[in-house]
Amino acid sequence: MEQEILLQAERVKTYFPIRGFAGQTIGNVKAVDGISLTLYRGETYGLVGETGCGKSTLGRTLIGLLPATEGTVTVAGTDITRCSERALRAMRRRMQMVFQDPYTSLDGRMHIGDILMETLAIQRIGTRRERMELALRMLEEVGLRAEHFYRYPHELSGGQRQRVGLARAILLHPDIIVCDEPVSALDVSVRSQIINLLLDLQREERLTYLFISHDMSVVRYMADRVGVMYLGHLVEEAATDALFSRPLHPYTQVLLSAVPTPDPTTHRTRVILEGDLPSPIDPPAGCVFHTRCPYAAEVCAQRCPETRELAPGRRVACHRAGEVSAP
Repeated sequence: MEQEILLQAERVKTYFPIRGFAGQTIGNVKAVDGISLTLYRGETYGLVGETGCGKSTLGRTLIGLLPATEGTVTVAGTDITRCSERALRAMRRRMQMVFQDPYTSLDGRMHIGDILMETLAIQRIGTRRERMELALRMLEEVGLRAEHFYRYPHELSGGQRQRVGLARAILLHPDIIVCDEPVSALDVSVRSQIINLLLDLQREERLTYLFISHDMSVVRYMADRVGVMYLGHLVEEAATDALFSRPLHPYTQVLLSAVPTPDPTTHRTRVILEGDLPSPIDPPAGCVFHTRCPYAAEVCAQRCPETRELAPGRRVACHRAGEVSAP
């Protein structure tokens, strides 16, 4: 059965201008630089890469929290990059986000109940009494109690605050939720609870997740497909099992070689990158990874590689993909 495309991004760029003393633009931070990807209804798409590669910026751009400098993002047939403010507000019912920090993402001056009810009030859903009933029901659905309704964020634990953030995200029954490192700030035991809660809610609500994380083991457990980002570019995309069993891009091989194994007798060759991450203000010519790539050839410094589909669902942006194998 053919999968339903829920979100389609085409050559999306998100640049942040650098201003000079007189206010003129003297350059750009190229946080996202020409990324195309597709999200299917009901799947979890994992997005990985080192700090500063543009994962969070891409996630916010895909749901309209940041404006795209170029490209298009189509959600359920609507191009949100060309929506009016009023139309975009209506579309936000279909797109929500769970932020990384479960404390600063909640207004510390408001009760938990008011935070949830505000989401409904902005969309003009129900009377105040109906909003309260919906908020109480949602707190119960994410494993909290009615007594938490009148508490402030600082009175909750980190795991409880993240449950509130998740309740706020699913309160409008969206189609897509961007999960930006939703468990990185939590203890290991609480982390597993939130991950299982995300999976349970996905089955019940048929949610689609864009799951951003540094933790490759969590991504392997959660995601159906994985995209690997480096310096604003999507360098590899594949089904989770295929990517973890046979990474094709040298950068993906580096990431996976750094993942610890639970078996101390298992030997794994660690690939160490040399040099620093280039600046997104002035990225290298050609392939953006060639300055640190152990397999770089002359063509890598001269020409930016096109994204090739080497197998169904297996896309790689590398001149030497298929020639080099994971150690």
